[in-house]
Formats: sequence, C-alpha cells, structure tokens
Amino acid sequence: MPAQAGAAGGPRTPGTATRGETVPTVPPASKTAEAVDVTALLERGRTLATPVLRAAVDRLAPPMDTVAAYHFGWIDAQGRPAEGDGGKAVRPALAVLSAEVMSAAPETGIPGAVAVELVHNFSLLHDDLMDGDEQRRHRDTVWKVHGPAQAILVGDALFALANEVLLELGTVEAGRATRRLTTATRALIDGQAQDISYEHRDRVSVEECLEMEGNKTGALLACASSIGAVLGGADDRTADTLEKYGYHLGLAFQAVDDLLGIWGDPVSTGKQTWSDLRQRKKSLPVVAALAAGGSASERLGEILAADAKNSDVENFSEEEFAARAALIEEAGGREWTAGEARRQHTIAIEALDAVDMPDRVRAQFTALADFVVVRKR
Repeated sequence: MPAQAGAAGGPRTPGTATRGETVPTVPPASKTAEAVDVTALLERGRTLATPVLRAAVDRLAPPMDTVAAYHFGWIDAQGRPAEGDGGKAVRPALAVLSAEVMSAAPETGIPGAVAVELVHNFSLLHDDLMDGDEQRRHRDTVWKVHGPAQAILVGDALFALANEVLLELGTVEAGRATRRLTTATRALIDGQAQDISYEHRDRVSVEECLEMEGNKTGALLACASSIGAVLGGADDRTADTLEKYGYHLGLAFQAVDDLLGIWGDPVSTGKQTWSDLRQRKKSLPVVAALAAGGSASERLGEILAADAKNSDVENFSEEEFAARAALIEEAGGREWTAGEARRQHTIAIEALDAVDMPDRVRAQFTALADFVVVRKR
C-alpha cells in the first residue's frame, strides 16, 4: 500500500464488492450527534438559501437566467416548472450553521450560503463541459441541452453573482467573507487544473491527489464552514479553525465521491456506471492501487498505460471497466480510500474542539460530517 495507508489508523474493513456500498458506517461521535436530524438540517439550509438564490439568478440576462434555472432543477429542458434534484445542499447547511457558532440567527449566514452555492454551481457547469459529463442529478447537463457556450457563460455569471451577493451587504464582515470566498475559488480552480493535467499522466502520487482534492473540494467546503461565522462577526482564529473542519470534511467528502465514481450505483449517483474510469480520472482509489505494489497493482498500471494511448476508452464494454475496477480493489485502492475517508472525518471532528460553540451546534456539525462519509450519492 502507499506510505500514507497506515496513517488512517486502526484495522481496515475491506470494501464490499456490491455496487453502491462504499464506506463502512462511521458511528456518530456522541449520543447528542446521534439525535440530530440531518435531513432536516440540510433542508433548512436549502429552504433558507433557495429564495435568495432564485432572486440572484433572476438578475441574469436572458437566456442565461433560463439556462441557470434549468441547471438548478427549477425548470425542465422545455422551460416548464420542475422539481429537480437540487443536490445534497451540504454547503448551504454548513454556511447557515456556522453563523450559529457566533450565537447569531441562522439567517445571518444566508448570503454566505448563497454565495458558496453559486460558486459551487459555477464549477459544476464548467467541470461537466471539461469532463464531457452528459448527466448530472439524473438529467442532461447544461452543455448537452443548451450548448458549451451557454455552460461557460452561465458559469462565469454565477461566479460574478456570488461576489455581488456578499459585497452588496456593504459591511466589513461581508468584505472579509468575500476575501475568503475568492481565495477558496482560486484554490478550487487550481484543483480542477490539476485534475485535468493528471488525466494525461501515467502516474500521480497519493500526495498529489490529496493536494488536488484539497483544492478542488476541500477549499470550498472550508469556506462554507466558516463564512456564516465571519458574517456573524467571528475573528480570524475562529474562522480559520472552522475552515480546518471544512477542509478535512471536504477531503472525506471527495474520498467518498471517488469511491462512488467507480463503484456507485448509477440509480443513486445519477451518473454513468464506472464514471471516473470512463474519464481516466486519477482518483484516490486508482492512485492508491498503483502505489501499492504487487501483481494486481502492476497489472493495473500496464492496462492503464495502454488505455492512455487508446482514444476509444469510452466505448469499452462493461466487462472491461469491471475488470479494471476489480484490479483496483484487489490492489487495495478501495479499502485504502475508505480508510482515508474515515481518517479525514476524524480530523474534521477533532478540529471542532478548538472552537467554543453551543453544544447543539457542535452536534450538528458532527452529524453533517457523519452524513458525508456514509452517503451513497
């Protein structure tokens, strides 16, 4: 296994071979966390943020407003009202919850929740186009329906709106929050650039993959975990500590995504079978398997090196993708990634110890972290 494998700590439970089963359940950190209704917590963030999010999108010039509404699932491809899957809403939930760290009203975090959600969706619009993904949340992606130009333009517009939503508050706290958001966005873009460059390399180290995923996923979840607190008047030490929680939560989140990208059930994920293998992504299970050594690792390396020279990978049969997934699992990539998700989850929870906050808020942060590592989509 790669050198970092032992860092996860404790015995490893091998991943099962059943599609859709990924990370073994992480027990709630306390009985208080166990009692938290995570579904209600996520729904609260969505309910508070959505009206403001819709109002921001309505500012866009036609047809960008319609294209964005389609992306968010508010209308279908024909422009009719729809009840689409708006995603997990983890980021808005975190932004609203973080305001309560400062004993502020949840509504204090709404501009931050909306801004983070706009940046997140800016990245999805561009990522879908760059990756050639035709499905997201069980429907055709924007570039597939409205064309690449609209996907680019609407993504750019959402990024601009994110900054507007914060800056129009006109407060010192809004300026501080915007600075953190733009820093996180730059890291997110760095991560996407790294991700794309890795697709054209034969080998990527585990360290490089974790750095990329920290940028691409960890940075924005870190911002979401602190931005409401910043709007509520948190000092930099408090905000930085909340960002540490969110950053490591983001690494756990992405590790689970990487597992789902290979072994996830398409009915749950809304993506194609073997999605990340089709795109030749150097995700954590792949790089861990390649770094492991042994016959399965060597065979996998040979096959992936040959795949890199083959322009027809997308048309491989299900059996060919299944064979590659089996080698990744045999080499230990699946087990190691599950362990890394648990390790990052633990670091995230421990970071909360350095912040004074109401017990109820701490339990909710813990419950959200538990949710991230046991989800199936």
